[in-house]
Amino acid sequence: MRTSRQVVDYSLQKRAVLRELHSGRIGTHDVCDASPYLKNAARFHGEATEERCPVCRGENLTYVHYIYGDELKTSAGQARTRAELSVLAMTLREFQVFVVEVCRSCDWNHLVEQFLLGRDGLAAEGAGTDVPEAAAAGTDPGPTSGTRRDSRARR
Repeated sequence: MRTSRQVVDYSLQKRAVLRELHSGRIGTHDVCDASPYLKNAARFHGEATEERCPVCRGENLTYVHYIYGDELKTSAGQARTRAELSVLAMTLREFQVFVVEVCRSCDWNHLVEQFLLGRDGLAAEGAGTDVPEAAAAGTDPGPTSGTRRDSRARR
């Protein structure tokens, strides 16, 4: 999505959980515990993927997108489709999206990523043209000359 920002990827955490599962340190009942609400959200609002379930390998995973934010009011916590997310991103200033992968056959579920969406991201993209060179390069220009730190370095 064009306005997504502050993306957090949970793939390392997923690998750690699967490593624990495959080594026998935790059981499938610990990780295959999707609630009936999550399974229904996957069925009605989910996005089918080509990725197989890492536990049962019997079915492809489904991504469910949950939304949270102050502007959502009573809609906060609901599952939405990708198409609905695009519309909301253009109408709301900012909201949080949590993506959960679900296997509808064995109940595996795991948080995949989270990110922000909304119109505020469009304003940040347009502001990038006025940013000073040092800030655009991701470097901190540091303190201005004549500060205590600079005077110590000269001695």
